[in-house]
Amino acid sequence: MNAIITVKSDQCKRCYGCIRECPAKAILVVNGQASIIQERCIACGHCIIVCSQGAKELYSFLSPELSTALENNKAIAIVAPSFAASWHSNYKKLPEALRKLGFIKVIETAFGADLISPLYVKDLENSPIKTIISSSCPAVVNFIEKYHPELVPNLARIVSPMGALGRYLRTEYDDSYQIVFIGPCAAKKSEIFAEGINGYVNSAFTFGEVKKMLDAAGIDVDEMDEHPFDAPQAYMGKTYPLAGGLLKTAELSGDLLEKEIIVVEGKSKTLELLDEIANNRISAKFVDILFCEGCISGPGIDSTLNYYSRREKVIEYVTESIHYVDKKVWQSDVYNNRMLDLRREFTSRDQRRAIPNEDTIKSILTEIKKTSEKDHLDCGACGYATCREFAITVGKNLAEKEMCLPYLIDELQTAYINLRETEEQLRSAEKLASIGQLAAGIAHEINNPLGAIMLYASLVKKASEKMESGNIIGDDLSVILNEANRCKKIVSNLLNFARQGKLSVRSFDMFELLSHIVRKLKPQPEFAGIKMELNLDALDPVIEGDKDQMEQVFQNLIGNAAESMESCSTKILSIKIEDESYNNLRVIVKDTGCGIPKENYANIFTPFFTTKKIGKGTGLGMAIAYGIIKMHKGNISFESKLGEGTSFAVLLSKKLTLSDSLIN
Repeated sequence: MNAIITVKSDQCKRCYGCIRECPAKAILVVNGQASIIQERCIACGHCIIVCSQGAKELYSFLSPELSTALENNKAIAIVAPSFAASWHSNYKKLPEALRKLGFIKVIETAFGADLISPLYVKDLENSPIKTIISSSCPAVVNFIEKYHPELVPNLARIVSPMGALGRYLRTEYDDSYQIVFIGPCAAKKSEIFAEGINGYVNSAFTFGEVKKMLDAAGIDVDEMDEHPFDAPQAYMGKTYPLAGGLLKTAELSGDLLEKEIIVVEGKSKTLELLDEIANNRISAKFVDILFCEGCISGPGIDSTLNYYSRREKVIEYVTESIHYVDKKVWQSDVYNNRMLDLRREFTSRDQRRAIPNEDTIKSILTEIKKTSEKDHLDCGACGYATCREFAITVGKNLAEKEMCLPYLIDELQTAYINLRETEEQLRSAEKLASIGQLAAGIAHEINNPLGAIMLYASLVKKASEKMESGNIIGDDLSVILNEANRCKKIVSNLLNFARQGKLSVRSFDMFELLSHIVRKLKPQPEFAGIKMELNLDALDPVIEGDKDQMEQVFQNLIGNAAESMESCSTKILSIKIEDESYNNLRVIVKDTGCGIPKENYANIFTPFFTTKKIGKGTGLGMAIAYGIIKMHKGNISFESKLGEGTSFAVLLSKKLTLSDSLIN
């Protein structure tokens, strides 16, 4: 069967209104885009009504065959009685307008309702079925076949008014004639393909589609003359689009209505009633169901009137036109067709999906951050009544987690924070890259004259040692050499900074590396009086990375920690290795030093920023450490309190996956 309702993707705006209205849960949203699961769709058209963007589109039966039939006077229109609500200002002129369009006959579908009404009376009197369900509404039939297949035997084995009139007309008109249904119902389009209907009626158009066809042909309904429908004339079948219209047509008794018959219209009441019947909680003999609030509320009604005004228009039409029906002729037409086969069968097309187990439901709820009952907002923004119902639908693969608005907002906030961090990292990376290029050039240019200064200063110092004034000159030359060595160290750091970008990756034990650094630094004067603690709280401290560069990072962090405690009475430097997750390792370097002023937070990793005394630091150590850690796809952060100390946390991946261009 063709797809009756489809989505125009360019107009779908992630509003989820259609999901809230779809009784069959036949709308799937993937990456914010709605699509119809055709095998689940019952073609009720509720999604069309609520779609403010006009993103839902009905299947069109416009075809070359129909155009040819209209041109050759071989097309017959059968019109649903709710047409008076759509053409409310000029409905008496519609039959002539349709003849002008090319239809050789324009007949009321209501005569089909007159034909089938006696069968309902007969079934009510003789059927052994506990509760008979009317089968005139195709949306109800589709829903039962797909979602209550156990109720298929309860459906009255009777064709709809459209099917009845189609079978009647085929006794006179062969297959060369196109019989076209015109009404307010989207589900009638699906009924065209149903067994027992297909072949009798060729196509179905909504009132809205017909108005477009009339406009395209240049036909103004207001300019038409008033002419009645063609024979056979309909009688009380005209009331079918109203709630209880079937019963009115069948002239069922008041006692029977009060005790054994239920009349229901509207989606929510329909679903509720079918559940009650399926659970054997209904004892009524017959239920008459319309999925919409009467056919006058069908998705193809195309009327600006409200429900009550539409109802008044149909009643006005019925009351007015019924007086012009020759009842004897009508009775003769119905009687002469008493042997016409108006029965049909229904089949199970079960589309129900198993409810996921409780563990799956809880897992989905946890993913959307609904870990406890108080987190269940049941806001309905996703299109489902409760968070649990939504989780069940996700578990059935009929929805995606991103449809949960609170979850999506949280995800967007997280994404926004990550984006800000990434932008900051990019700005830092660009700054580091530009400084690195500059540093490489400067270092190269300075190294040569610096080497000459140190060489000749050493030669002069050796020569001066042989002179009487050698001590004085020697002291001055020592200052020159010391400062030149400091310049050399700065240049060396500049080159290290500039050469970031290549890693020599291998596996190594972080605990062993830190133990080596501690042993190497502990004897140095600046670590005198400092209590150093190294704790391993990780199951596996082995990571992948550039061991030499990692040594440079932690040697710098530990050295800075020691310097920060230079004037402190309590000197404790602790290093802790812990598992952040299965794939990540965290190293924390914590001191009891003076702390970092808040105004310096933003500059900690900025090249050439330093608070050390002149001659003690270049301001490149933390910038180099930051660059190395980022090259390892890691992260570094810190917490500090003035007078209490600072803690640096380095987060590293145990399994390093980088592009080949970054690895030697």
